[in-house]
Amino acid sequence: MAWIRLDNAVNARDLGELPAEGGATTLRGRLLRSDNLQDLSPDDIARLVDEHGVTTVIDLRTPNEVKQEGPAPMTAVGSVTHMHLSVLPESLGNTDASSEALATNRERARKRDASDLMRSFYLGYLEDRPESIVEALRTIASAPGAALVHCAAGKDRTGVVVALALTAVGVPRDEVVADYVATGERIELILDRLRSTPTYADDIDRLPAAEHAPRAATMRGFLERLDADHGGVLGWLAAHGFDRDDVARLRHKLLEV
Repeated sequence: MAWIRLDNAVNARDLGELPAEGGATTLRGRLLRSDNLQDLSPDDIARLVDEHGVTTVIDLRTPNEVKQEGPAPMTAVGSVTHMHLSVLPESLGNTDASSEALATNRERARKRDASDLMRSFYLGYLEDRPESIVEALRTIASAPGAALVHCAAGKDRTGVVVALALTAVGVPRDEVVADYVATGERIELILDRLRSTPTYADDIDRLPAAEHAPRAATMRGFLERLDADHGGVLGWLAAHGFDRDDVARLRHKLLEV
């Protein structure tokens, strides 16, 4: 796993050097993922921009999260474009762990599949904000340099967008799931970071700690539901306007063939 060592973010990594269909490999410096970028140091910013070539940040947090946290240090970097693409309906409160979100999503989860709460949350992202998901993938494809996707923990919302992007370009499912699960290596550090800020401190422990850890079965089950209900990730994307040309641009961006 190509972890990126930063002073003030703990779940950053480069998604390069993953195998893809047809003998292709994902390129380094094209797609990165991370937890919240709110506390980046000057050295962190230099590392991301100068060493990893970040030109585009895709922020999946809600407008309320962004407002409460205030401007992140990287927003002052003129060479970096920021896209805010929430995957939550605004009526669900500040974060995906807020009391409103949990109450609503638990009820919806029971109707979808009560066996895996997080998987049901992920399906909810696709139901509630498909336009944000599609725009995130288009933004990755069109970024002039590296695109960095993040939310608060860099696990759930980020995990879904990254899983869709990797699957769309032909990265095998086992590799997609392994990348998702890798966040578990940093989960205690992630939770400590979230507890340290007023935006997330009251919400983060609404779920038992064990439920925050990424489970392979959750991501695998999520992708299997897309297979069963939509003909796979590409089928779901096509139904929401992400066509063959979009897929080709994403493959061109992410893959060395």
